[in-house]
Amino acid sequence: MLNQKATIMLNFDYRNPTHVVFGKDRIAELDQLVPENARVLITYGGGSVQRFGTLDKVKAALGNRTVFEFGGIEANPKYDTLIKAVEVARKENIDFLLAVGGGSVMDGTKFIALATQFDGDTASLLHHGFTPVPVANDKVIPLGVIATLPATGSEMNAFAVVSYQGGKFPVNHPCAYPTFAMLDPELTFSLPKIQVANGVVDAFVHVLEQYATYPVDARVQDRMAEGIMRTLIEIGPITVEEPTNYDARANLMWSATSALNGMIGTGVPLDWSTHMIGHELTALFHIDHAQTLAVVLPSLWRVLKEQKHAKLVQYAARVWDITEGDEASRVDQAIDKTEAFFKQVGLPVRLRDHGVTQEQLGLVVDALEAHGMTALSESGKVDLATSRKILDMAW
Repeated sequence: MLNQKATIMLNFDYRNPTHVVFGKDRIAELDQLVPENARVLITYGGGSVQRFGTLDKVKAALGNRTVFEFGGIEANPKYDTLIKAVEVARKENIDFLLAVGGGSVMDGTKFIALATQFDGDTASLLHHGFTPVPVANDKVIPLGVIATLPATGSEMNAFAVVSYQGGKFPVNHPCAYPTFAMLDPELTFSLPKIQVANGVVDAFVHVLEQYATYPVDARVQDRMAEGIMRTLIEIGPITVEEPTNYDARANLMWSATSALNGMIGTGVPLDWSTHMIGHELTALFHIDHAQTLAVVLPSLWRVLKEQKHAKLVQYAARVWDITEGDEASRVDQAIDKTEAFFKQVGLPVRLRDHGVTQEQLGLVVDALEAHGMTALSESGKVDLATSRKILDMAW
């Protein structure tokens, strides 16, 4: 049952212009998706798209278009690297960007799209938080994406995260939505097992940060979120262990996209505290993004159980089928099951498992303070002292 004291669904606007092209053997269709006379810059990461032949297929599909390449975009894409791509785009008069890779490549390419025609200091684009960056006359180079790693959902939203001067900064603009997103599960079969596990947890936590807040009688959004989470619980371990299981990988890919394409976050309060704390852990200790989420989320919930009580009770019942016992014990069981799920797919759930010492936790709090993360959560009441409690519990 929904909490009878829940507030009403929040006002919202929703628009998603991305054309999704899902399924096997779709790369040849690039010829119909990319403008015929485009000057294209293909962006990619560490070279796996070259090793496994994906890049060659992409270039063949682009036919006689003028094509340039920019590789080497890192996990947690660095501003300094992206600016080199911006210089290429400016020099070669690029008018279409094509990201081939995972979330970091897609994020980095969105920043390139925003920065290439920007007249001011491009670093200033990193200092607007979740407010859309001010791009005059919406001068943004259009981009398409070919996703090779199901995790971030960047293929169907207008957000990016860029690393700069020791921090991670969100960037967004309505014109940064990809014009199309090609999602072929078979392109992900060669991923290392740990990257698949990271993707499962990343998608799962994306859903939870739009769900585990407080009730606002958003029944459609809740049921969609719960469906995505139940799907990830069902197929997560399978797709980690069976990399060429098409059905499992297809469901992971669409779950990851659906987790952050904006639909389940409309009209509901959001809480990105786990991500904000996790970003600092990645920046300081180079822990994979999803692995920071696996560490932080259960401990954050244990500290904020009272604040999130109603939705955690709902989560226990609808996602984990926990309906016996008092509400407090059901919440505890749901948190324990969530933590066990992260471990089941192969991720550590304690900071000490990543070599972080208790003495280093203060560095995380200092970084949160330096980046203005002093009033987190849907309530804005997670101050630095509360963040420290969460980190202590996560150690």
